[in-house]
Amino acid sequence: MEIKDIPAGESWACKFRTTTFLDAQGMPVAAQNLQLGQAHPGAPGVYESLGIICTRDLESARVELQDTNSSQRFVVDFDNCWALDTIEWIE
Repeated sequence: MEIKDIPAGESWACKFRTTTFLDAQGMPVAAQNLQLGQAHPGAPGVYESLGIICTRDLESARVELQDTNSSQRFVVDFDNCWALDTIEWIE
């Protein structure tokens, strides 16, 4: 299955790859309120994880994912997503 074929209203997740700022352990770092000239606390790198699909844009072929490890949201091209599967929500 491809992202463009996911039926509306269903919950899906996928593995993804993106370039972002990472800490020494390889986890994404979100810098908030950086001042002009202040260094970012992370270093650029490639991050791979599992993400829950929040929204998708078929025109731009991008998807917004919520990372299951860091809870951060990333916008990723369809080409950088793979291993799609449905989500079973358990309370």
